Amino acid sequence: MKYLKYLFLLSFSLCAPGVVWAANASAAKEELQQLRSRIEALQKKIAGAEASRSEAADALRESERAMSDANRELADLEQSSRTVSQRAEALRGESNKASGTLAEQQAMLSRLLYQQHVQHGGAQPEALRLLLSGENPNAIARELHYLGYVSRARADAIHGLRDSLAKLKSLGDEAAAKAAELAAIAAEQLNQRKRLEGEKRKHAEVLTRLSRDIARQRQEVGTLQRNETRLTQLIEQLARIVTRPPPARPVAKSTRPPGERNTRNERSDRVPEPQTLTGAFSALRGQLALPVRGELAGRFGSPRNDGGLTWKGLLLAAKAGESVRAVAAGRVVYADWLRGFGNLLIIDHGAGYMSLYGYNETLLKRVGDEINGGDAVSTVGNSGGGTESGLYFELRHQGKPFDPMAWIKAR
Repeated sequence: MKYLKYLFLLSFSLCAPGVVWAANASAAKEELQQLRSRIEALQKKIAGAEASRSEAADALRESERAMSDANRELADLEQSSRTVSQRAEALRGESNKASGTLAEQQAMLSRLLYQQHVQHGGAQPEALRLLLSGENPNAIARELHYLGYVSRARADAIHGLRDSLAKLKSLGDEAAAKAAELAAIAAEQLNQRKRLEGEKRKHAEVLTRLSRDIARQRQEVGTLQRNETRLTQLIEQLARIVTRPPPARPVAKSTRPPGERNTRNERSDRVPEPQTLTGAFSALRGQLALPVRGELAGRFGSPRNDGGLTWKGLLLAAKAGESVRAVAAGRVVYADWLRGFGNLLIIDHGAGYMSLYGYNETLLKRVGDEINGGDAVSTVGNSGGGTESGLYFELRHQGKPFDPMAWIKAR
């Protein structure tokens, strides 16, 4: 009984790492699902609260959401197409190599069989011929030993040939499957492009019909104030949902307050490089790059041209479709249309820090996605009723906006 108990404990200890990994993966998946469910409920709550006070720009909501979704699907399909194409190219290389190996094995086996036929005429097996030859037993033993090598070589050649044929067939089957997958992706891309064109037409029609009302409401102080209040409330509620412990690494203490003004850089030409910054967000002051190349059209704290309020972030004038990059690593906690900000993406960087990216044409990431600094997260647009393309960018700590330029690295 003790022996059986020992075996059970030993087998459990050997399996435990796999069990723990599976449990961790399952827990992470469940946590992600819960996060998405809570944020989805929050989005519905916000939409329900706004239903009683609809504005002209709200007519753009569904078409701008749909355009973002279609563009994201196209981006995902393009990535899938590249991945499948790379595998198909690798399969072609493996297939050519396997075909070469097969040809060599066929030639070697052919030579072995030909030599056997020429030397012995195929009349009888070599071993039997030697035994009946009446020669010196020592010579017979040496010959039999040699024949064993030859026989094994033939057997190995035949096995190798079978393995190569099986591998070639397997590669051919996988190549056919990848070709079918590429065809399916191409068909889906065509469908998504048709869908996108349709949504663009709808959007243009609504924008033309309501452009005056949208422009008028965008300049009303009351509308701008409601937009700011709505965003602040969203940030506060998100903070309660996605509370994350600060990173374990030591945090560099700053002697300046987060919101201190910094007036350098009239134009953003440097964007975040992939995975160049690591560690706690609070230690990245003075090291960040702005998320997109463009002109600085609105500064933190400066008066807005469309109303009597001041900017709580930066407005970066940039070309539509330009990639917007995350300023630092984090997790997407919001990716949806929000009145006043269009297609909005928010990244939680931990310890109360968040970055916000508004007016996007396309949101490339979804809630729960883990982001590295420099990752493309969206594309520039004018969603939310804007007339010019650009990106609205904010940094917040504990829900309060502060000047991003104080955190940007000088050229």
